[in-house]
Amino acid sequence: MRRRTVLALLAVPVFAGVTVFAVPSATAQPGLSGRTVEYNVLAADGVSVAKAERAVRAAGGKVLRSNAAVGLVTATAPENGFTQRLAKTRDVLSSSRSLVVGKSPSARRAPDESVVEKENRQGAAASRAVKAKKAAVGMDPLDSQLWGLTSVRSDLARTVQAGNRKVLVGVLDTGVDGNHPDIKPNFDAARSRNFTRDIPTDELGQVVDGPCEFRGCVDPANWDDGGHGTHVAGTIAAAANGLGVSGVAPNVSIVNIRGGQDSGSFFLQPVVDAITYSGDAGLDIVNMSFYVDPWRYNCLDNPADTPAQQAQQRTIITAMTRAMNYAHRKGVTQIVSLGNGHEDTGRPQVDKDSPNYPKGTNYDRVIDNDTCKSMPVDGPNAITVSAYGPSGAKADYSSYGTELISVSAPGGFYRDYFGTPWFRTNENMILSTYPKNVGVAEGTIDPNGNITPDGVALGVQKDCQGTVCGYYQFLQGTSMASPHASGVAALIVSEYGRYSGGSVSMRPTSVRAVLEGTAFAIPCPEPRTVDYLDEGRDDTYTATCEGDLEFNGFYGNGAVDAWAAVTRGEEFLG
Repeated sequence: MRRRTVLALLAVPVFAGVTVFAVPSATAQPGLSGRTVEYNVLAADGVSVAKAERAVRAAGGKVLRSNAAVGLVTATAPENGFTQRLAKTRDVLSSSRSLVVGKSPSARRAPDESVVEKENRQGAAASRAVKAKKAAVGMDPLDSQLWGLTSVRSDLARTVQAGNRKVLVGVLDTGVDGNHPDIKPNFDAARSRNFTRDIPTDELGQVVDGPCEFRGCVDPANWDDGGHGTHVAGTIAAAANGLGVSGVAPNVSIVNIRGGQDSGSFFLQPVVDAITYSGDAGLDIVNMSFYVDPWRYNCLDNPADTPAQQAQQRTIITAMTRAMNYAHRKGVTQIVSLGNGHEDTGRPQVDKDSPNYPKGTNYDRVIDNDTCKSMPVDGPNAITVSAYGPSGAKADYSSYGTELISVSAPGGFYRDYFGTPWFRTNENMILSTYPKNVGVAEGTIDPNGNITPDGVALGVQKDCQGTVCGYYQFLQGTSMASPHASGVAALIVSEYGRYSGGSVSMRPTSVRAVLEGTAFAIPCPEPRTVDYLDEGRDDTYTATCEGDLEFNGFYGNGAVDAWAAVTRGEEFLG
């Protein structure tokens, strides 16, 4: 199922698993020139981050922050001469300009838009201590619209296992609205962190996040200005509290480990910091519904790229690989959306979108499957998730292929049910939690809290208990599929994990074994090649399903199944 040639470049160094913040120092030296810009500097294998920091200062840079677990340093320096100086030291593996390295969708999902988003084991557990008494929970008022919830059979699973508050699920995304009434009961404010800083404009003068909403330009750890992360969090663990919707695992805890900007863009250092923090903070699961840019595929030596571009992509691959390995060793199960590129991951299409920053700099690149990686999908130990619609058909946008896929889950398919009245309806997508502030900014909610006509057209909904109201929106994407899988994984840890004091743990390999082993097998369609021409897509969306009932390119090991996971999972723990 895994791909790519194993390269010495990706060897994992030994670092302490903490994120540190260094005080800027040093000044530009003779031989350096140009405006001051930001760089990512990666320590060589086995070299401490302290040595990398000293190398940065010696080369004339200023250290802004660093991650000791990964050996990643963010620094500023004049744009000419700095990387050349660093190339002369053995303490640094690579250095490159720090550019936007990820994007989640923030635009409205209007019915006439394409609605394709960017995205972004070891044996059985030992004997387990007695768990806290399980509490069965019911369904919420809007749950009848959650076809995905019933597809993964959360409605049945919660009658025997609704999740345990000690199970911690990290949402690495644009943030989580911790005050949303469906999120607040399960929101772990103490462990939540925001690893980003708002950037009104970048070094090129381009608007990134726009004006800062909070003094100091750092949003609180319970804030989401994009809406994407809150939607993901609600699918995982919206509380079954008689209001709005409930999540797949309605009793587990949500931890916001924000790595995305207000704009939906992701930078390497915040993402890496969030991943390593998940291990240090003892999180059980992390959901990652994004992919790393500015390169859709990060290639080691693509001949179409300049040496500087190649260096940047190598830095991204290596830093993300180190971070994901670190979290895995710390016991974090990492669930990743497979991507909305509507391509066979083993046969990548020509990359026409990279680099997507700065704007207008993209060009066509032929992708070599052995030396190019889309991160974190191609990262180590990632459990990747494809998306299907309410009919069970693979969603048109969803990537697929036997090389990387693990499982499938409900992601929404707006164009499902062609030829019926259900075709192109909001209800074919996934309904989940929506921050009021985002709705007001997008014009779907007015300042008085009422749904606007635009909001009604998009299916935005409001549900209240007395004066407390929550808002909900429809989205689709593999971003919506992975949180269904994360919710099932949280139930698996709740049911089979080792409880000790105030925490619970379960090896990621064991979580994977149960998640994949209890998935509901779905065969390839007949005929195996499916086009989406009737649905209005071009022939680049045409997909061929390879494999058999037990494992195939559209559904992997099958559709995640919460009921089977909590009642039959013991069979797959050895």
